[in-house]
Amino acid sequence: MNFLKDVNEIRNLQHKYGYYLDKCLYDEVVDLFAKDGKAYFLNGIYNGKESVRRLMCGFFRNFFTRGHNGPHYGFLLDHLQLQDVIDVAPDRKTAKGRFRCLMQGGVHESRPDIPGFPAALWEAGIYENEYVREDGVWKIGFYNYSMLWQADYRKGWSEGSAFLRPLTETFPHDPNGPDELFAEPEKVWPDTRIVPFHYPHPVTGRHWEGDIHGARPWEDDSDTGVHREAV
Repeated sequence: MNFLKDVNEIRNLQHKYGYYLDKCLYDEVVDLFAKDGKAYFLNGIYNGKESVRRLMCGFFRNFFTRGHNGPHYGFLLDHLQLQDVIDVAPDRKTAKGRFRCLMQGGVHESRPDIPGFPAALWEAGIYENEYVREDGVWKIGFYNYSMLWQADYRKGWSEGSAFLRPLTETFPHDPNGPDELFAEPEKVWPDTRIVPFHYPHPVTGRHWEGDIHGARPWEDDSDTGVHREAV
């Protein structure tokens, strides 16, 4: 029963994070993190709670709500968190969770545009987070969001590409930047990469170890009219 209680508390923690984030309550989001919490976002690594604060209260808040903590007129950012898989460690001190994110975002025609952000968009991604029990309370220890695709609502995902570009500078050159950058930015749609699973296969017990970029580009052989995967 204790493990079920932990799973329920972690699920509620992640869902409450989503409700705060949707209403741009970035201070409240940061308070959900452990003191040594870290975050991966785009191609950046934010180490420690104060670095996470730069991401949420610097990058996100300045970009989306012009420094305001809370809902902003005409700005939509609603994302569903689905298909959660949560595994608690035997000692009940740590846990891992995978959640699917499906997001609707955009700005109303009555307010100024956000530069580089479409009027209406779709986004989807995967959270592969880690949680820690700190002072008797479950908190986010490792925030790991992998954005898989973005698409303009009017055009659909057949023409989708990422609007949020890879980060280029670290802190302090970028006041809201990460502490480190990945060697290579993560690929997004039309790449169909796999975000590694934290859990083993429930029947075989094996961890999946395939190529996360196993799907190859598609080519059109104009002479034969045959579609084939590129080698």
